[in-house]
Formats: sequence, C-alpha cells, structure tokens
Amino acid sequence: MCLAIPARVTALLANDEARIEVGGVHKVISIALVDEVAVGDYLIVHVGFAIGKLDPTEAEQTLALFAQMAQLDPSNPAPYQ
Repeated sequence: MCLAIPARVTALLANDEARIEVGGVHKVISIALVDEVAVGDYLIVHVGFAIGKLDPTEAEQTLALFAQMAQLDPSNPAPYQ
C-alpha cells in the first residue's frame, strides 16, 4: 500500500526542488513532476516527490483528519496539525 500526504510548500529551490512542511517537519522534495508550483501551495507528496497539487481546503481537512486519528491512539506521537 502506498501513502501520499499533503504538504505545504515553504520555499522554492534550484533544480526542481522545494522545501515543504507538514506537522512541523520540513523536508526538501522534487517538484519535477508538477507544473507551476508556488510557495503556499499544497502538494501531494510520496517518497520525496510531489505527484500533484491539492486544493488548500481539502489539504487542511485531510491534515485535520490525520490529527484526529493520532489522538485516537495516545501512544502515537505523530505531530500532524
């Protein structure tokens, strides 16, 4: 099974890369597969590659659901916000 997560672009970098943030975690990913990425966009990220853009409202709802799931299991320290 594959899992892709929504992440917000915080900076555009050289060589088709961007810095993203999700749940307080920052990572550099490839944006070579997605056209016209801008700071503030939400992207679907899978294994270090952006594979599509996501509507901001849908992204925030998805992240809120992740946060609710993390609260169901207090032993899970996942920082989704």
